[in-house]
Amino acid sequence: MASDQVKRKLAAILAADIAGYSRLMGADEAGTLARLKECRRELIDPKNKQYRGRLVKTTGDGMLIEFPSVVDAVSCSIEVQQGMRERNAHIPPEKRIEFRIGINLGDVIIEGRDLYGDGVNIAARLEGLAEPGGICISQTVLNHARGKVAFEVEDLGEQQLKNISKPVRAYAICAGAHRAPTERLSAAPPLPEKPSIAVLPFENMSGDPEQEYFADGMVEDIITELSRIRWLFVIARNSSFTYKGQPVDVKQVGRELGVRYVLEGSVRKGGNRIRITGQLIDALTGVHLWAERYDRDLSDIFAVQDEIAASVAAVIEPALAAAEQQRVLRKPPERLDAWEAYQRGLWHFHQYRPEENKTALAFFSQAIALDPNFAPGHYGYALALQWDIWHFSTRPFLEVQGRAREEAHIAVSLDDNDATAHAVLAHMMMWGSEWEAAIAEARIAVALNPNSAFVISMLGCVLGFGGYREEALERLQQAIRASPHDPLIWLWSVWRGALQFLSRDFVAALQTWRQVVRLRPSYATAYEYIAASLAYLGQLDEARETLERIPPQSTEQLQRWQQRPPWMRPEDYALRVEGVRLAAGVRG
Repeated sequence: MASDQVKRKLAAILAADIAGYSRLMGADEAGTLARLKECRRELIDPKNKQYRGRLVKTTGDGMLIEFPSVVDAVSCSIEVQQGMRERNAHIPPEKRIEFRIGINLGDVIIEGRDLYGDGVNIAARLEGLAEPGGICISQTVLNHARGKVAFEVEDLGEQQLKNISKPVRAYAICAGAHRAPTERLSAAPPLPEKPSIAVLPFENMSGDPEQEYFADGMVEDIITELSRIRWLFVIARNSSFTYKGQPVDVKQVGRELGVRYVLEGSVRKGGNRIRITGQLIDALTGVHLWAERYDRDLSDIFAVQDEIAASVAAVIEPALAAAEQQRVLRKPPERLDAWEAYQRGLWHFHQYRPEENKTALAFFSQAIALDPNFAPGHYGYALALQWDIWHFSTRPFLEVQGRAREEAHIAVSLDDNDATAHAVLAHMMMWGSEWEAAIAEARIAVALNPNSAFVISMLGCVLGFGGYREEALERLQQAIRASPHDPLIWLWSVWRGALQFLSRDFVAALQTWRQVVRLRPSYATAYEYIAASLAYLGQLDEARETLERIPPQSTEQLQRWQQRPPWMRPEDYALRVEGVRLAAGVRG
């Protein structure tokens, strides 16, 4: 039935909205509406008619316009933005109407006078990426308009747009006919090379002036704690607090402060309890990356302030790292800088497979080649090399004392204030049986960044195998609590299970090692610890059955345990070996 078929066509779609529209309406609703109607009547409608555009619909501050050609759509948008700059030249910045425009060429569905489909959705998402007063276009638009309209572009790379299955290559029109930026944009700083964040003043929703001081103090503490993360660029309090008491557009804040991420939140008091919420947002796309709510009693307001600040800082670090890894996965390897190559290496490192670890080593090597003075590249390489020696090869243990330890030393020498560098070096020292030196190095790392789950876990590891089991288990539990979705949480559980076993708490060890098996079913060592724990608990039949369940492809790794690993004390190794012998029914 032909009449029921969906009608489609190829169209150039322009989507536009007003930056900061809610703020403008809140400050002067009548004046904003009057200026908007004037802009449409005197500028937008005439240009639209000139370039044969059809207004599909308006939505408050937004417009959707269809053009018969890409050249018409781009020409119209450039002239509209030029006209708006001229109109805004003598208007105070806080009252300016500035459009953001996105243009796409794509297949659309026709329904009456309206248009639908990915062709429309991509234009709307591109508009969200545009600067106030700017234009963002897709690769298809660039291909059709280049050489026909005078403009230049800035390549924004591949963008993962909301509800669009495949990444879209985006470009910002930035020169040629679009040469003169607005006053605000010309002063906007560029994004720094490393990840950057601004912590906005938390909104006091309780109406209690006392909570204003609490909220401000907590934000200041969060800024201080985040500043301990060496790879993170944190905007100072004086800059972020200029937005206090103002309705803000997160994307606009990102542009004005030159940051990729924004943390915002609120405080609400009820009786003797307080609720704090926080949201981490990608300022380029507006996507929420993390959100949390904290409910606390106000018995000690300063203790609550310290606890929340530390908790937020601890969870933000892995959340930002995960966001950065997802971002760089969308970039071609040849276009990565040192930081991005390091993050790409971390992603492969966390996959825990031999081939992935070799890829991680290659990316860490790339980071070092791009910037030999970049400390994370060196300690990333050290970790992956140690991982390769212990988990994925049959090379002698002592090989880790060579290149891996050397790379960790280089990292610390390049940046003595990098907590992660000290933590990795501590781990390498433990592999050389230098337990006390390793513990001292790990304590330096925790002093530099007491909120890093990775750093805390490393201290727990070296403490435990150095013989300080009680504090070690507390530290590992602290790391797990601080970053419950961390990609290394299975490894922290491995250390925790081993230390419970060496403390002869076989019931707890059994429970932890079974969790490890659920996370990593092919991890052969877990089965041996489970069997040894069962044997010491007298459950010999089940212990033998557990040994029989070891994955066949993992038996090669167990051969490594025929010699004592250098990071395990002789008495600890003997306890483990005897437990496995009992499980196997072998008398020592």
